[in-house]
Amino acid sequence: MTASEPEERAHPKDPLHGVTLQKVLEFMVERHGWHGLADQIRIRCFEFNPSIKSSLNFLRKTPWAREKLEQWYIYEQRKRPPQSRA
Repeated sequence: MTASEPEERAHPKDPLHGVTLQKVLEFMVERHGWHGLADQIRIRCFEFNPSIKSSLNFLRKTPWAREKLEQWYIYEQRKRPPQSRA
């Protein structure tokens, strides 16, 4: 048993395993638009002159905002029908 085995076992249960923050953000922007994101998560990078790049910079530096976006993404993934998941 190697040191990495326990970590590998935990990943299959992690709904974000293998999904980058950029993919999460792009999916949510495509699905809800910047206005929809700004309504749900009140941060300036979603409200004023939004872009993927500026939002990624902010989300990487702000754990609470990243957590909100990721939890919303997980919720969205769970409510989608299985055949439409990419």
